[in-house]
Amino acid sequence: MNSIFAAGDPLFDHGVTWIVVLIVALKVLVAFGGLMGSVTLMIWFERKLISDMQSRIGPQRWGPFGILQTLADGIKLFFKEDLVPAQADRFVFKLAPYLTLLPALITFAIVPVGGVVTVAGHTFSLQVSDPPIGILLLLAMSGISVYGVMLAGWSSGSKYPLISSVRASAQMISYEAALGMTIVTIVLSSGSLSTRTIVDAQRGGIWHWNVIHLGVVPFVVFLIAITAELNRPPFDVVEAESELVGGFHTEYSSIRFAIFFLAEFMNVLTMSAIMVTLFFGGPAGYVPPIPHVQWVFPIVWFLLKTTIFAACYIWFRAALPRYRYDQLMELGWKRLIPLSLGWMLIVAGFILSPSWGFGVTGVVLFSSVMLGRSFEIGSDQESRNEVLPKVGERPIPGHVIRALSDGEDN
Repeated sequence: MNSIFAAGDPLFDHGVTWIVVLIVALKVLVAFGGLMGSVTLMIWFERKLISDMQSRIGPQRWGPFGILQTLADGIKLFFKEDLVPAQADRFVFKLAPYLTLLPALITFAIVPVGGVVTVAGHTFSLQVSDPPIGILLLLAMSGISVYGVMLAGWSSGSKYPLISSVRASAQMISYEAALGMTIVTIVLSSGSLSTRTIVDAQRGGIWHWNVIHLGVVPFVVFLIAITAELNRPPFDVVEAESELVGGFHTEYSSIRFAIFFLAEFMNVLTMSAIMVTLFFGGPAGYVPPIPHVQWVFPIVWFLLKTTIFAACYIWFRAALPRYRYDQLMELGWKRLIPLSLGWMLIVAGFILSPSWGFGVTGVVLFSSVMLGRSFEIGSDQESRNEVLPKVGERPIPGHVIRALSDGEDN
């Protein structure tokens, strides 16, 4: 057992003692408390930033600059009446919110938020856990979060939450494929499933970060796919108010509704931290030669990068219109999955040798042209077989309308 632990955190190199257990417990408590506090600040930050973009004030009453407004909302929700629909499956209905919250907490445990420090003769990494299969744990938790959404809609005994949960399941499964192939590309480059090893492989400056080392394409695919996984705008068709009321959590109230709300923002922060870990070197950055405080600067770099990505998610919500569901599925299946698969093959080819890389690149380019042509032919056949016009398309051509209106004017 010690050899397995030693492959990750150096804390376990000399066995497991009560001091080691105490340090692990402290790391868990600090990570949990820090994540919960960050979620509170994230909710306030999103409301304030969007209000600034829309020339509003935002929260301002509770605390300085309204920073305690999230705490006031949480207290209000906690003391509200907890309702369970008469037709609901009570056990599953109460379990579903926790299935959306726990994956975000567990995923954050594999994120390295700093370097390696030594306290009282014990050296350990600033990371709750560094299992040798950390990336597989990330994919497993991403899949489990689907169950919370699906069971919440199904157990409510209402049609609109059920439709929302079916949408969410299809959406998450569709974008999981592109997300997984992007992660495989990173694993091929770093040669490890450990998040700490992936961060160490990006040392040496910005040009060694995976966002540049692997080309920008894997990062763009990952960003789009994880945004769809999180049900964040512009991919929030699961909670389309004009179609599905509030979405899969329509029938929830009180603290269980707050848990769904909390899970959404916690997932945003967790996945922002994951993007920093996989593509931007994690806590890597310039560390000035100042004695005794050098361990602080990696944490500052990590927090700064994560905050930038959190702000980008807020920017998406404020600026981008919502996709239609058919557009969402087309983007996932017809664009992101072929792109991520082709780029993964190209990276694998160049890892073997330059000749293999250029050969695979040619095959991928030829395949992309053929695939694009097949999509074009299929789209033409669908348009010819349509009985009704597309949504938003005029049944009468524009030039005919203009001719008729000009004739009436004359």
